Amino acid sequence: MKPVFAYLRLAFAVTAIGLALAGWLGWQTTGSFAGTASFLFTATVLAALEIALSFDNAIVNANKLKDMDPVWQRRFLTWGILIAVFGMRILFPLLVVVFAAKIGPISAIVMAATEPERYGHIMEEAHVSIAAFGGTFLMMVALTYFIDDGKDVDWIATLECRLRQCASIRGIEIAIVLAIIIAFSSFLPRHEAATFLFSGAAGLLTFLGVEILGHVLDASKDAKRMVRQGGLGAFLYLEMLDASFSFDGVIGAFALTRNLFLIAIGLGIGAMYVRSVTIMLVEMGTLSKFRYLEHGAFYSILLLALIMFAQSFMPIPEVVTGLIGVVLIALSLRSSLAHNRKHQRS
Repeated sequence: MKPVFAYLRLAFAVTAIGLALAGWLGWQTTGSFAGTASFLFTATVLAALEIALSFDNAIVNANKLKDMDPVWQRRFLTWGILIAVFGMRILFPLLVVVFAAKIGPISAIVMAATEPERYGHIMEEAHVSIAAFGGTFLMMVALTYFIDDGKDVDWIATLECRLRQCASIRGIEIAIVLAIIIAFSSFLPRHEAATFLFSGAAGLLTFLGVEILGHVLDASKDAKRMVRQGGLGAFLYLEMLDASFSFDGVIGAFALTRNLFLIAIGLGIGAMYVRSVTIMLVEMGTLSKFRYLEHGAFYSILLLALIMFAQSFMPIPEVVTGLIGVVLIALSLRSSLAHNRKHQRS
């Protein structure tokens, strides 16, 4: 079995390259050692924020990857990470500004480089729709996990048993999510409430579309084709899941800096650590050794979805969001270790 350092080797290399780029960007932008140090510090904080916010994402990714065809595992961990870093950390913020400001992609890049304050303001104005879309998708992911009659391991037994009993009610997850979306929209002004409801519905339809696509691909009668296409369905699901996790981090990053390129560097470094942790969890079989770790990740996803909804009308620091996820996963790990010790004694 490889040591932990071996899994993090690539992430360490990307960290060195990323910090070097952040230092160069700081010097080119400010022309001072103090400005360069500020850019380096911001990139480090952004990377740490991304790791804290996405650690539960790594656990969920590992749970899905362990059942995927090895070919699609490799594709997700190569192509998928490129999409995650370049697509969500660079292209997504650009596309938001392109559609919000009704300008071309080149103009959006120029604005990011020359008018970072205006660029950040446009991103913040799009926060309601982004929070509703991403929060809805993540809430459906979490509820689908808990409201499942095939789930046989409970961490918080009282709550999870009741949720599992609801699995016989068709569409209960959708009803719960819609009720929560309507409840949160009531706290918003009328024009923002309409945007929130529309974006939430779009997030719900996106989740259902990905689920339907996965079932259609997995239902292929040709065994070889089923493995290959089933891998494609899981790949698309994981990409959408990663995108939903990224929404919160990308928007939160603009609270630290308005420089798009510095945000891409910091979040890109963090994304590489998430990839490394995902590989480690799959190859070391960590999820099977710690039975409640996955539960902690999905509780974290559920709370993250609620926080994203709440952020549409009240400020919640991203540090708080990250800490909640880390604490829940740490508690689930502690419970898993206690269960393992009890099992060994018996």
